[in-house]
Amino acid sequence: MFPSFNIHSTPLLVLVIQGLILMSLFCKRYVEKKNTSDAILAILLLIVSYQQTCYTVGFMGWYDTFRNTKINYFLIPAETAIAPLIYFYVKSITKSNFKFQKNHWWHFAIPISFVVYRLTIFTYDAMQSGFNETQNGILKIELDQAIMKPVLLIIGFSVMLLYLAFTIQLYYNYRQKIKQYFSNVFKLELNWIRNFLIVFTFLFLYDSIQNIVGTIIDLGYNERWWLNLSLAICAIYIGLKGYFTDTTKLNKLDFSFSPKQISIPETTKEAKKEIASTAIEAIAELMERERPYLNPDLNLSELAKQANLTRGQLSEIINSGFQMNFNDFVNSYRVNAFKGMLKEGKHKQLSLLGIAYECGFNSKATFNRVFKKLTNFSPTQYLQSLAG
Repeated sequence: MFPSFNIHSTPLLVLVIQGLILMSLFCKRYVEKKNTSDAILAILLLIVSYQQTCYTVGFMGWYDTFRNTKINYFLIPAETAIAPLIYFYVKSITKSNFKFQKNHWWHFAIPISFVVYRLTIFTYDAMQSGFNETQNGILKIELDQAIMKPVLLIIGFSVMLLYLAFTIQLYYNYRQKIKQYFSNVFKLELNWIRNFLIVFTFLFLYDSIQNIVGTIIDLGYNERWWLNLSLAICAIYIGLKGYFTDTTKLNKLDFSFSPKQISIPETTKEAKKEIASTAIEAIAELMERERPYLNPDLNLSELAKQANLTRGQLSEIINSGFQMNFNDFVNSYRVNAFKGMLKEGKHKQLSLLGIAYECGFNSKATFNRVFKKLTNFSPTQYLQSLAG
């Protein structure tokens, strides 16, 4: 009998309600602040919550009590809509002042087509006699379940795989880009995006494995419950973390420059090399004299102003002359400053993290990662090597 509150239905019911509440919060914030990323997450949570609501009422006994419910007509393969939403969410964060354009709607052509297709067969079946007494009509059984179901599985798998690949590439390119511009990128790398992609990759793999197993053995409603529970839990994590993570500053970053060669008049190759060498020495002297790396918020624009260069020119000097990106270049000076303080015995008055902060680092995680990368030692191991 409906409703049945049991071990399967109750957890899903609680999670679905929380998902809908989070969706409402995103909608409210979008109305107030007009952040595209909030609207995208709201839609994503709505789709997931809708899918889970259908399963939740099933576990509560709705479909056993009301045998003629037509829910099967309205369970659209969610992957085809979720996949482009994942892509646009990451793009809305990492692209400066991103706006959703009319041509972006083409990314949702497949799920929209599915909706139209299902409404069409529902309309046809509804006109047949006896439709009100049964759950599925003739087209739903003979066309959709017999022919289209495996096709929809393949399409859903392909769409999700394709968009996850595009989105992971988008995130990777963004991480590489900020290293050319910022000296402390722990916050700007936005581990939230990484975790967001990990969650959906996990769900994609889980769903794919379940579908493969389902072609070999018959998986019942209860066996498929675990995927629905995982999806609902992940939706709550995404909603909470996405709501409380400030991504608006990333959307306002300006990367609209490219490395440019230093303006050198027509002359001999030897003279050009000498001028380039002079520019490299000037930057090295600036770093040693002014010590701008002590500023934890130092970025390419600020250093370029101090060096009387454009961002593109400075980036070219650092990339070509020092064979580093901006992030590694600045942090190498911070690491050397840290080493110098240890040799002076500064660790007797301050903790290692305190010294790191004095050298321009802004977080423990960044400091440990950078130090290990540039020295192959942890800070503690390096200190012990000095003592030895």
